[in-house]
Formats: sequence, structure tokens, C-alpha cells
Amino acid sequence: MACSIVQFCSFQDLQSARDFLFPQLREETPGALRRDPSKSSNWEDDSWGAWEETEPQEPEEEGNASKTQKTSWLQECVLSLSPTSDLMVIAREQKAAFLVPKWKHGDKGKEEMQFAVGWSGSLSVEEGECVTSALCIPLASQKRSSTGRPDWTCIVVGFTSGYVRFYTESGVLLLAQLLNEDKVLQLKCRTYEIPRHPGVTEQNEELSILYPAAIVTIDGFSLFQSLRACRNQVAKAAASGNENIQPPPLAYKKWGLQDIDTIIDHASIGIMTLSPFDQMKTASVIGGINATIKNSPPAMSQYITVGSSPFTGFFYALEGSTQPLLSHVALAVASKLTSALFSAASGWLGWKSKHEEETVQKQKPKMEPATPLAVRFGLPDSRRHGESICLSPCNTLAAVTDDFGRVILLDVARGIAIRMWKGYRDAQIGWIQIVEDLHERVPEKGEFSPFGNTQGPSRVAQFLVIYAPRRGILEVWNTQQGPRVGAFNVGKHCRLLYPGYKIMGLNNVTSQSWQPQTYQICLVDPVSASVKTVNVPFHLALSDKKSERAKDLHLVKKLAALLKSKSPGPDSFETEIKELILDIKYPATKRQALESILASERLSFSCLRNVTQTLMDTLKNQELESVDEGLLQFCANQLSLLHLYESVSQLNSVDFHSDTPFSDNDLAVLLRLDDKELVKLRALLEKYKQENTKTTVRFSEDADGVLPVKTFLEYLEYEKDVLSIKKISEEEYVALGSFFFWKCLHGESSTEDMCHTLESAGLSPQQLLSLLLSVWLSKEKDILDKPQSVCCLHTMLSLLSKMKVAIDETWDSQSVSPWWQQMRMACIQSENNGAALLSAHVGHSVAAQMSSSSTDKRFSQTALGADAEALTDSWEALSLDTEYWKLLLKQLEDCLILQTLLHSKASPSAAKVSSPQTEPLPRLSVKKLLEGGKGGVADSVAKWIFKQDLSPELLKCANQERDAESPDEPKEDLLRLAYEQFPCSLELDVLHAHCCWEYVVQWNKDPEEARFLVRSIEHLKHILNAHVQNGIALMMWNTFLVKRFSAATYLMDKVGKSPKDRLCRRDVGMSDTAVTSFLGSCLDLLQTSLEADISRDEMQVPVLDTEDAWLSVEGPISIVELALEQKPIHYPLVEHHSILCSILYAAMRFSLKSVKPLALFDSKGKNAFFKDLTSIQLLPSGEMDPNFISVRQQFLLKVVSAAVQAQHSVTKDKEEAATTHWKDQNWPVLAVDLAHHLQVSEDVIRRHYVGELYNYGADLLGEEAILQVHDKEVLASQLLVLTGQRLAHALFHTQTKEGMELLARLPPTLCTWLKAMNTQDLQNTDVPIAATAKLVHKVMELLPEKHGQYSLALHLIEAVEAMATL
Repeated sequence: MACSIVQFCSFQDLQSARDFLFPQLREETPGALRRDPSKSSNWEDDSWGAWEETEPQEPEEEGNASKTQKTSWLQECVLSLSPTSDLMVIAREQKAAFLVPKWKHGDKGKEEMQFAVGWSGSLSVEEGECVTSALCIPLASQKRSSTGRPDWTCIVVGFTSGYVRFYTESGVLLLAQLLNEDKVLQLKCRTYEIPRHPGVTEQNEELSILYPAAIVTIDGFSLFQSLRACRNQVAKAAASGNENIQPPPLAYKKWGLQDIDTIIDHASIGIMTLSPFDQMKTASVIGGINATIKNSPPAMSQYITVGSSPFTGFFYALEGSTQPLLSHVALAVASKLTSALFSAASGWLGWKSKHEEETVQKQKPKMEPATPLAVRFGLPDSRRHGESICLSPCNTLAAVTDDFGRVILLDVARGIAIRMWKGYRDAQIGWIQIVEDLHERVPEKGEFSPFGNTQGPSRVAQFLVIYAPRRGILEVWNTQQGPRVGAFNVGKHCRLLYPGYKIMGLNNVTSQSWQPQTYQICLVDPVSASVKTVNVPFHLALSDKKSERAKDLHLVKKLAALLKSKSPGPDSFETEIKELILDIKYPATKRQALESILASERLSFSCLRNVTQTLMDTLKNQELESVDEGLLQFCANQLSLLHLYESVSQLNSVDFHSDTPFSDNDLAVLLRLDDKELVKLRALLEKYKQENTKTTVRFSEDADGVLPVKTFLEYLEYEKDVLSIKKISEEEYVALGSFFFWKCLHGESSTEDMCHTLESAGLSPQQLLSLLLSVWLSKEKDILDKPQSVCCLHTMLSLLSKMKVAIDETWDSQSVSPWWQQMRMACIQSENNGAALLSAHVGHSVAAQMSSSSTDKRFSQTALGADAEALTDSWEALSLDTEYWKLLLKQLEDCLILQTLLHSKASPSAAKVSSPQTEPLPRLSVKKLLEGGKGGVADSVAKWIFKQDLSPELLKCANQERDAESPDEPKEDLLRLAYEQFPCSLELDVLHAHCCWEYVVQWNKDPEEARFLVRSIEHLKHILNAHVQNGIALMMWNTFLVKRFSAATYLMDKVGKSPKDRLCRRDVGMSDTAVTSFLGSCLDLLQTSLEADISRDEMQVPVLDTEDAWLSVEGPISIVELALEQKPIHYPLVEHHSILCSILYAAMRFSLKSVKPLALFDSKGKNAFFKDLTSIQLLPSGEMDPNFISVRQQFLLKVVSAAVQAQHSVTKDKEEAATTHWKDQNWPVLAVDLAHHLQVSEDVIRRHYVGELYNYGADLLGEEAILQVHDKEVLASQLLVLTGQRLAHALFHTQTKEGMELLARLPPTLCTWLKAMNTQDLQNTDVPIAATAKLVHKVMELLPEKHGQYSLALHLIEAVEAMATL
């Protein structure tokens, strides 16, 4: 094992965090990389500051700088990660983002931890202050039941204003402390560690704050209590707004550092106690020969600073020389009601008014003076300037970086530099401390050493980690004088994070029971958006001369290379492998080598067995004390697995064929079926096989029953000396089962020998049953082609059931056997219903056979004088288990028939097939049907009907009695068979309801498929029960139609005409032709609802039954049940919507202009639209305003004219008329009906219709329509004008000689009247004169003799008759 760098976390959206902190980079980000607001980002815009305020950069001058900044932006940020990896802070200037980990599916489908922004915003309070340092400190939970995770994490932030503020994970400000007026340079923390040796001084927890000329240390216990109290205070204030609890004060020490020019970084070493010699030496140096010393050496706190003059300064503060200062907490409580700031140090406490608050906040708190502390000694190098210092975990060493590109290792106790590394400019450093694993020790013979056996104390090694960003390399060095043990190329823009602390709030008692999962060091890579850590094995700290691990690693590498290379010869190859594995000393490494050998695909089975056996023999020949028991047990287990593989392979290779003939009678006896039941079973399976056959590609190497030894060893394992199967995928499970049982199921291997071999190997009967069923159910196609496999399954199941622990003899006889329940559960969950049905028959037969034999045995015991109740108990158990088997067989048979229907091949049709209809239907299982609710069966069939696009009439025909004369199609035969199996679930109304819903759901996915909605309405009309019909229609309207319907209404009312295609797609979501069909379907739906509401009272609410076999069904409520729960509609409101729908449909159908649908209704009518159809709304009543009636009449006249034009215009495209894909209405009748509801005179509409018919030359239809008109006198006057237009066109436009002579003979009054006629309004000018004569006679009949135009009509008759003779 060598050093490794491992990724343990990634970032969900690091680029967005960069854009927030560096807005100038966001402006230059290409559009493809910008954050899409529609994607799930969970970051509120308000919390990200004002991105719009960013000033654009000049690309000419700052292009190169910003390009560099895009990659190195993380170097300019303040970065901190909690040692428990539960919070990360990225801050720059006034802004900060708090990132929290979340478990999500990665690119490879596995769960991985990703950092996502939990809070972001501005942290600055005072104007112009910026963030200089940040820490994420996890705080321990005070609960006894804690699992070792922190209770919460506090974020400590230092500012240029001198303030140190404490925040929660959600950005709530807890504390604000101003302990010095200079800016905060650095924040560092120390948490409690259990001393490794009795002589090591126990260190207290503390938070140290570095200022340019001072160090402030806050006691950890005081800080912990204050933070907990402030957090509770914030929670209470946010809840009630009136809580006022003062947290305990902070205890801190403030040291003014003297005799040093500049300070950049510091390290707080903690309390140290000098030895007597060091005490005397120090006293002599400071006080000279006359110095006196105390009997007990004083305790001192040591601090080391780096900067300039001196380059490294050592400070020692005597404990007890100054009393700790008490600073009352400046508490910030943010709530909706109140806000307060407590500060006893500045002399005020309590709630203030707003004016007083502003005044006090502007005042700086009173500063406590610092205790002077002079530098005792240092490393005086005037040209060298220190940049950072990092203390080792055991507080004995410290690494310092400087501006010369050096990394210097200091001995903290002696104050000297002991090592230097060159060429590391801008280096970032950290430490890793590794504890020795006692189990990996190799016993050393001949040497007495506490580290020579596995019972001695654990050793600890420290490694220095150096990241050189200019070279993009991460190195791991052994300290103090050791070599480099690892190097990684990681990129030039990373950040190395070394917190140097763990969880705050622990002590010598609580820390022993806690095992927190903390990291020591990590590398943040912004390029790959990942967080990585470094793993260093302990053995790298040992010297090369004494370390056997290095040699072992070399042997493992050599073995790996050998396994990959081509073998020169089998014998020498095997011998070389044996020599290598025997030369390895460490048991863990030896096991690793053996695992790699067993995982090799190139080695033969004999080679694997020989190598493992050789290692096993070698271990047995060694002394018991020096043999690792774990390795010995591992070898024994692997040998057992290899022997099992060999035994199974030999049984499968033996040429075994059963000579017993197999007939249908034998199968019937075997399954305990009579001839009729067997014929029915065969017929069902034959149909199922025909409809479910799929052509699959198979390769020659994919042979069933063959499994490589490498794969076999990967699937099985020993847990506590018990052989078990690992958690493997379903395909791998089937492969293992095929290796055991496939040959047996084909009758090509001895079933008895195989069961005996597997049982003796230690596999439990339950595992073997699971393997057997997985093979049987997955190989359905092969099984159905070979019925003899049923006999083999019967034999195999009988043998497994007779094993010792398969069926517990002491099981309560009145309960269900878990053995058979396991088999039934496998059949219930299987989607291969044919194989499941056969296995259920076999299981039922074997169970009945074993129950009968058990009954016979108990009966014989009873006859000999045993308890008579045993027989009764046996029969009860038999009947209970038998009922479960019968129920399962009925369910599987139903599911098989339904599966056969759903996968029946579609008959070729000329109709257009859309993409949703080509999608394959999911396979069914009994479990799916049981969990699908009462409507699960009907829903599945409805999906099949949608895919086949069957008409509602066909469903009705298939449900009726079979007609012996007409041959049935297979599709209808399967549907009828499904009706017989599910008489309740597939009742016609239920099926139509589900079909209706399925079609409308598919239409909603693609509204351009208007035929789906039309077919949905057809199914709705075929529902016989008005209660169901009403509920389905109401659900369709509320769920899918009303929003699009209202959008179409408002759009048409806005544009004042039938909208164009672009507007329809934008507002309604479909094309203009689809909108037309949609409105027609809406009209049909509303009319159907009105009809259903009328017939509701005459019908009873249907009772929804379920078949006996499916009474235990559970799941979502069915569509029909939901429909029956709907309230009855309000008839006038639905009628009101129907009128609006008719108006919209007419306007879209005939492309009418100058139409505003809502303008036809008053305010009451408008307000009632698009409300719940079951609610009672205030509708228009009484006489309508004449202006509304006039507008309505004009609209209806337009509709009638457009309808007649569309029907009788000679200029229309006949092909277009033949291919209209929507069902057209009888518009004249609809217009008259609308006139009735809109308070428009119906006779006006009828007269206009008659006039339009004659206008377009449809005289015969006009004569029929005249019968409907009431005021025939007015109609006659209108028709008289039409007649005059026809004659005027014939006389004046043709201008023949005969015509001119006739015109001269006409009366002057008639000539004048004809000349005044406007013939341009005449739509059809090719009407025969005979038809016109007939029209004049009709007018004469309608006009009374006293009418003013009667004489004119007489002259017209004469003129027409004269023209007829020309």
C-alpha cells in the first residue's frame, strides 16, 4: 500500500458561487455556461446580492488578468471547511457562501456527497469592512445518546474592523465581539485531545485571534457555553420576540506582543512545563548568576509568531501572571419583532428604543488594555519574511513558509530549525498523523521491543504535506529527516486546508466514548469541483532497513505484473506465483496477494487450487503463535469454495440423461390436474407463448450453466464460518443459479447428487430455493419450449423441501409455512407469468404431497394411541396452505391472461399511429396488480386499447355473446377472455371510464393529437351510468380542459377575431386547427354533462365489486371511485359555459372576424365563467339590454351565413371539405338553439337561414326551411328582393336581344325596381329560371293580397314566365 489521494466529496454548482463572489467574472462567462434560472438551483435571488450593480470590465485592458482570475479565483478567497465535513465557508470581501453536504446520485449512478449552497449573502455590518479569516468549528452535542456527530457548527469570521462575529449554519448572527481595534489577521482553534503519555501536559480548548500587535485567546469552555446560550436565545427570540436572557460572559486573555516589527501568522502551542534543567537555564539567561528559581517549575503558555524582525518569534506567558478578562457578550438577535445588542463591557444592558440603538451601535465598546508580552527569543533573519506557520498535531513540530520559497521545520521545544525544503514559493502546508494498526505488525524474532508484538502500544507517525501551487504538485514528506513518500499532480489552482482541530466541547470523559469521523487534511480543486483527502499508510514512516512492508509491496507489484504478463509455461508460472506469495511476510499483504490471484481471469482452476492449498499447508506447518488466524480461516474458506466449484462442474459435465418417457398423463398426475384442467393450462400457455415471444440475440459464449471460477468466488462468501451469497444483482443471481441448477432442470445432470453437494457445502435450503426460482422464472422462454423441465423442477423442489432446516417440524400447524410462503412470494413478484404459473402448480403439488405424507404419518401415530387432536391440526394446516395455493393459482392465471392480452400484436391499420401508441406496455405481475388499486386491471387494459386504438363499439361487441357465424379475430377473443376472468374490474362502464381518462391524459401530453380528445369524448358518451359519466366529465374539465378553454377565450376576446396559429401556440399551447377541434370536443363534453345530469336521478349509484381472488388489492383509488365522489354539476352554469363554447367554436370553425366573445355577455355572465361547475353562481336573468341582443343577433347571423357558405359555396375546395378531421355540427340548428338562450328572436335566424339558402341557389333546402318560419310575410318580402336580384342579373348582365325586347315590354315600375337591385350580393348566379319561377310562385303564396308588394309580385310572375319562353 502506498500514498493515495481520494475524492470524498464534490461541488454541486461551484461556478455559481464563483459568479456570486466575483461578479466581474460572471459578466464574461459565455451564455452556454451561465446559470439557467429554470434549473434546480435552490438559491434565492435576493440572497445573492446585487449582481446588476456590477460594472463591466474593459476587455482590452483587463482581459488577460480576468482570464487568470477565472482559474485562480479560489486563491483570493477566505476558505474554511469543518473537520467533520458538514460545512464549508467561501468568503471574499463582504460576501460569503455557506455550503452544506447533500447525498445525491452522481454521474455513475452511485450515491455521493455534494456540497450545495445552504446560505449566501453579505456578512459586513460596518461600512467598508471585509472578511480576513474564517473558521468552521463543530460543537459537540450534550445528549447522552449522541452518535458522535456534532450538534451544530459555528462559523467564526474575523473582519478588518477588528470585529469577530459568530454565525449559525443558516447565517444567523449569534455573537459580535470587538476585542481589539486593529484588523483581525488570523483565527485559529485548538480542541481537546487525550494525552498520549502520562507526562504530556493536558491542553485546554481555546480560540486564538491574531491582531497586528496582539494575541487574544478565548477560553474554549467559556466560548462553548456562550455559543449554546446565544443559539438558544436566538431561537426563543425568533419564536416569541420577547425573551431576554443574558448568556454567560467570555473569559479571554489579551497579550500585547512587543519587540517585533510585523506579524503575519501565529501558532498557540499551549501550556508547557519546563524540566528543572531547562528552568535553571532559562533563569540564568534572563536573570544572570543571581537569579532565583522556584521549587516547582512554572507552567507557561507558548506562542510562536512569523513575520519579520525576528523572522520567527517565541513568546512565553506565565500562567497566573494575569487574571482572565471577562467580556460580556455582544449578542445579536434577529427576529421579526425585536432586535437587541447586549454589552456589559460598555456599561449598558437591556432593550433600547430605535434611536438609542442607533446611537449605541455607533459607539465603539470599551477596549481592555493588553498585557505586555516581550519576545523571549527568535530566529533573527532580517531579509526573510515569514508567511505562515502550521503546528503539528502533537505540538512538537511546526512548519513555516517564507517569501524565499522555503519551508522550514521548527522544533517547538528547543526553538531551532531542524530542516529546510527549497523551491516551494507560495506553498500551502498541513500535517497528517497516522496511528499504527496493531493487526498489521509482523512479529520480530530475537529482539525484545514493545513494538515487536501485537500487544504493545500503538506508534504514531507524522507526515508533512506540502502543496506547491506554482508547480501543481502535492508532496508528502516523512518527518523529521525522512524521505518523500508520495507526490501527486493536482493542478495549480487548488487550496490545501488543514484545520488543526476537531470538535469543541469534549473533555477527558466524553471524548473516550466519541469516535467522530473527522478528516485531517483536504485539497479543494475548483477545476474538477471536488474535495480530496490524502491517505498515508503507517508503514511509510518506518525506515527502509527495518520495514518488511516495502519488500512486501514490491512483491505484490511483481505478482500483479506477473499475472498480467504472458506465461512462458504452466508449471513454471505456477511455481513462480507460489514463491512470491510465500515470500510475503505481512498477513494482510499476503491476503491481498491471494485475493488478486483468485481474481485473475487468466489462471486455471487447478492453478488457483494448488496455490491456495500450498499457502494453507505452509500456514499449518508454522508455529501456532506466529500464524494469523484470519489468514488461515480465509484460505480454508477459499479452498472450500474451490472444492464446491469443482464438484458442481464435475456433476454438470457428466453425460446424464433420464430414459423415462414423459407423457401428458404423467404431467397431469405430477401436477394433480385432471385432463380438462391440463388442456386449459396448455391452451393458456400456448397463447401466452405466441404473444410474448421476443427474438433476442445470443452469443456463443453466453452459455447457460457455465460460470468462470473468478466470478463464482466473487458471488459467494463466508460470514462467521457460514457460507452465504453476497448482495449481487439480479443477473448475477440468475447466473449463479444457472450454474447450480440449469443442467438439472434440463435433465442433463443428477438432481439428487447436486442437492446433496450443495447441502453438504453449507448453503441453506432457503438460499437454494431462491436460486432455483430465480433461474426458473428468468428462463421462461426455454422452459415453455421444454415441458419436461416441469418434472425436473418437481423433483428438485421435493428434494429441497426434505432438507433438515427447510420446513421446521415444530412449526405451528395452524399457521402458514414460511418455506412455501417464500416460494409463493417469488411467484407473486415475478413478471414472467407463464413460468410463475407452472412453478406455482409444481409447488402446490409438492406441498400437497408432503402434507398428505405427513398426515398419513400422524394418522398412523394416532391409530397407535397418540393424541387425537394431531389429525385435526394437520387438516387445518392443510386447508390453510391449500387455500393460499389455490388463491395464488387463480391470481397467476388471471395475470397470465391479462399479460397475453396486453402484449398481443397489433393488427395492421391504415390509421395514423402516434409515438405514444408505439411505446411498449410494462410487464405485469401479481404484485403489481395487488398494489395497483381497484382500477389497476382496467387501467392496464385501457393503455392497451389506446395502443391498439380500438373503437368503443368494438369493446361493446367483444363484451356481448359470441356470434357463431362470424369468425372472431384473436384480439377480440383475448379481450373476451379477459372479460370472463375480470367480470367486475372490466365492467363496460369502468373500462370506458379508464379509456376515456387514458386518451385525455395522452392528449394532454401532445395537444396536437386532436383525435385523442375526440376518442376520449366518444368513450365518455358510451358510459351508461350517469353518475360515473358526470364524475368523469367533471374531472376531465377541471384537470385538463378549463385552463386551455379560458386561455382560448381570453385570446379571442383580446384579438377580436379567430386567432392565428402563432398566437394559439403561444397562449393555448396548440395550433389553430387543434384549437378548433379542442373547442368542438369541449362542447361535446359539456353537452354530455348536461344529459348526464338530467338522467342522474333516474339511476342508482353503481356498486363497484371486485373479484374474489383480488379482494386483498391495495393501492391508489380508482378513477371510477373518484368520479363517484364528485358533486353534481350546477346545470345552468354548465349550460352557460356551453353557450360560450359554441360561440368560440363557431368563430374558430368559420374564421369569423370582429368577434369578441365576452362582449356578448353582461358582467354577471362574465363573472360566472371558468368557475367550479358544481358551484352556484349568479347568472344573468330577466330582460337583457337591447344593445347586447343586437350584438348577439349580428353574431348569429354571421354564423348562419358562414355555415351556408361553407356548405354550398361553389368556390370551396372539395378536397378540403372531404378531409375535415373534426365532426361538424348542424350549425343552423345550433344557431337557433343559441338564439333561444341568448334572447334573440329565433324567427330572425330562421328567415336569415332561408334567405341564405336561396342566395346560394339551394332552393330545395330553402323550401324545407320555410316551413320552420313563423312570420312568413316578412320572409316573403325578403325573398321578393332576392327574386328581383336574380331577374336583374339575368336581364342586365347577359344583355341578349330577346332580353332587351322583354325589358322593353315590362311595366315601367318593374323596370325601375329591377334596375335598383344590387346583384353583387347574389352568391349563386347560375340558378335556372324555372327555379326562380317556382320561387316567385312561393312568394305569391306567402304574400297576402292586400300587401303593398303583391302587385309587384304579379308583374314578376309575368316577367319570369316570359323569360322562360325565351
